Order: sequence, then structure tokens, then C-alpha cells
Amino acid sequence: MQEENPTVLNVTHADFERKVLASPNPVLVDFWAPWCGPCRAVSPILESLAADYGDRLTVAKVDVDENSALAAEYRVRSIPTVMLVADGEIQRVLVGARPASEYREGVEALLQS
Repeated sequence: MQEENPTVLNVTHADFERKVLASPNPVLVDFWAPWCGPCRAVSPILESLAADYGDRLTVAKVDVDENSALAAEYRVRSIPTVMLVADGEIQRVLVGARPASEYREGVEALLQS
């Protein structure tokens, strides 16, 4: 289990609806696994976004090994998969490790919508 970062929520199947879908803020959800090298590479970028956007954006992580049913429900086929969610709806999906600028552009678009 990854250590809890105060700016990043660890989310499970049991609390996904409450922490992500019912969130008053837009949410960036990272579907990842501890053994995934690209996931580990993306993690500092997402933590930086969490710090930069503070209370305007929620950043959440879902460990696909511990929450395989949730990953299947959202058709996560490759990790990392980052979903940008607003008002309970998926607005954008980014699959695979991407440059920090792509995540930031996605977050900016999400916050402006």
C-alpha cells in the first residue's frame, strides 16, 4: 500500500462514489499499481498538480490490484490510466504515462468547464 499523501486521496471500490463521483470538486483519478514503473513515474506529476490546484481539484489514486472490480467497471485495460471527472461524469481519459503538460492541460480544461 502506498503511503498516504495528504494532498492525494487513496480511493477504494467502497468509497469511489462518495470521494469521486459525488465530489463537489473536479477529480483527477489515477488508476495505478505499485509494480508499474510508468505509474511511479507519473505519481510525482500528479502530486504536484494536487499541490498546485489545492482545494480546486481533488487528486485520487486507485490501486488496481486491490480494486480490480472497480478497474474492470471503468474498463481500465492499461495503467496508468488517468480519468478527469466532473459532476460525476468522466470528461477525459489519458492512458499511459504522459508529459506533465498534458495532465496540466486536462486539469485546466476541466476547471474551466
